[in-house]
Amino acid sequence: MSKRGKVWLGVAGLVINDEGEWLVVKKSYSGLKGKWSLPAGFVDEGETIDEAVIREIKEETGIDCQVKGLIGFRTGIIRDEISDNMAIFLATPRINQPFVKSERELLACEWRTPKSLVTDHLTSAMLKEMASSTPHETQFCVNETVDPGDIFGYTSYKLFF
Repeated sequence: MSKRGKVWLGVAGLVINDEGEWLVVKKSYSGLKGKWSLPAGFVDEGETIDEAVIREIKEETGIDCQVKGLIGFRTGIIRDEISDNMAIFLATPRINQPFVKSERELLACEWRTPKSLVTDHLTSAMLKEMASSTPHETQFCVNETVDPGDIFGYTSYKLFF
């Protein structure tokens, strides 16, 4: 925690291919270990949030992409003390390319349909909520009903899509 302090800023990328499939990963660590989630990570010093999401997607999956826009924001408080914030971007692959999965960070990396993610018990709470929502009907409205589970220790949790 000392490296990041008590205010965290992360990014996640919803990468959608020409077939409408979403790029999803299973982390090999943290509370998301073994769960389908979006490629994500923390913003580093000296980079913008859009640069950070492009870097994180490339580091985890080998996919080079282009950011199309900001589509959501997740914010929460962990153990009543850490402000955990994540900007969620829409992106597209620059070219049709194979995965180069980060062996250090990921158990798996796949293209999945939103429908398959909604019914998969291994889909993270945030990703399941995204896959079951129609973007135009909930765009940047607050959702305080999503339960991320006890694994992270959130005392407050909100999604904006």
